[in-house]
Amino acid sequence: MVKGGRLLPPTPAKAEAVEQVRRQVDRLCWTGILLGLAFTMTNVQSFAANGAAVWSLPWLAAWLLDPMVSLVLLAILRAEQITARYGIRTGGWVRGAKWFTLAATYVMNTWEAYAAGSADMVVLHSVPPLVVFVAAEAVTDLRDKLSEAVQAAFMNAGVTGTPDTEPAPEPTRDRSPEGKRRKSFDEYLARAREAWNADVTVTPAWIREVTGCSRGLSSRLAASLLAEVGSDEQ
Repeated sequence: MVKGGRLLPPTPAKAEAVEQVRRQVDRLCWTGILLGLAFTMTNVQSFAANGAAVWSLPWLAAWLLDPMVSLVLLAILRAEQITARYGIRTGGWVRGAKWFTLAATYVMNTWEAYAAGSADMVVLHSVPPLVVFVAAEAVTDLRDKLSEAVQAAFMNAGVTGTPDTEPAPEPTRDRSPEGKRRKSFDEYLARAREAWNADVTVTPAWIREVTGCSRGLSSRLAASLLAEVGSDEQ
């Protein structure tokens, strides 16, 4: 936001909006991948059954082929999200397994269309596997970049926020819901530090959930924990 001719830093509310977009993008990408794999299931089953009688053992067993390939692919994609987030490169076998499962899904899904020489059916059955392929390559990068945007926004909001955009900071010590001894900033930070793990994206909402602190204090705690986590990873 521009005010008085200068660009103001993002507020916690704006940073939480970025976090919400990140969650939406992640869910939409995964939903698209799952729908694409579900679409291919019937074609793969038909390919595997190869004209077997309905409800026969070969026909029933053919339904297992697509989930077998899809589950391996989903496991690899999920693992790549975590490893890429922390700059860890996976080996050639992981990359090869992902490409092989994607290629196998495409071939089994379009085989009958190519055999029949039907261009429109080839296009129809090519789109879902290709969407899955493109989304599989993009989802990791999208999630990482949006996670970086969330963390940068919270860091800026927690460190450089101004009275023009944020309420006045709360005292270092905060009273517990029971009205007993006030907990210090360091005590809340220690609790958040214990609850944090590599799969967690640190946000004020997460801080409030694991510590029970106030909304105003959660932004400062998130900024402090992010600074620690960032220095540890480096």
